[in-house]
Amino acid sequence: MKRVLKLLGVVLLLLLIAAVWMFWPVRLAMAELPTTVAMPAANPPADMALYALPTGAMHSQAMFAYRGGAVGEPRDFAMTAYLVRHPRGDLLIDTGLGSQIVAQFAQLPWLMRATSEYSVTKPAADQLVAAGLPVDSLAGVLLTHAHWDHVSGLTDLPGVPVWLSRSEAKFVADGSEMAALAHSMPNLVLRPFDFNGEPYLGYPSSYDLWGDGSVVVLPASGHTPGSVHVLVTLPDQRRYFFVGDTVWQSEGISRPAERPWLARSLLAEDSSAVRAQVSHLAALHQRFPEIIMVPAHDARPTSSLPRLLPR
Repeated sequence: MKRVLKLLGVVLLLLLIAAVWMFWPVRLAMAELPTTVAMPAANPPADMALYALPTGAMHSQAMFAYRGGAVGEPRDFAMTAYLVRHPRGDLLIDTGLGSQIVAQFAQLPWLMRATSEYSVTKPAADQLVAAGLPVDSLAGVLLTHAHWDHVSGLTDLPGVPVWLSRSEAKFVADGSEMAALAHSMPNLVLRPFDFNGEPYLGYPSSYDLWGDGSVVVLPASGHTPGSVHVLVTLPDQRRYFFVGDTVWQSEGISRPAERPWLARSLLAEDSSAVRAQVSHLAALHQRFPEIIMVPAHDARPTSSLPRLLPR
């Protein structure tokens, strides 16, 4: 009996050490930006606008969002689509949660379901229609990446082109478990793009969507093979940098810090590549504090953006 108790004590001690290591507040080193990195010029049209379309939230704790997050501190992970209205075509950045979320959630791996709780408001498609914007009028949906909570609303946007990096299109086509929802959606109209533009803000290449600098997409592989960051510049020169799930909450950039090991393991991401992306974002945040960094699951940076109003 004493041997069993001793063994149990050793196991509990090891689990405690592992838990402390997993959530210990380790800060990442900040990347060094070359002095030549400057804010690129942008000429957005005067009638361009940006809206936030909240669709729900996952309910968790800060300790699971970034290393050093407070134990027991409730933290909502926003599920928000963003509408960019532009004379050359309106588009959504990600979709948030759609009308089929219950069935979609049931298809997730059991551990992800067991550690997640969510609430929903109104799908992005319903918000568009209520505001008098038919979904088929969208030029496209621009995905930061193809995980389930970013593509959920595509089921409500039939026929709308889905723009994603060529690497992310392959990630979907290959049937990876983490892209299973997108892979299972019939008749998706994929519009893969290549990064054929010049280096931009320290990224090796870029893709200027409308050619005026108002929406510039940048390669940010790590969280998924083809993840992207999207810089949106408004007519008043406010800049919103949508960084997808490179970090989940703003503290991931301001500290900077990565996700705890458990979260990273569930996502099957390339941790070293993500750390490099986080360090780069932190350096950009220090050099250009005027850029509003927008992690996909943090509603705080975009709380002042307008919402669509029903007609």
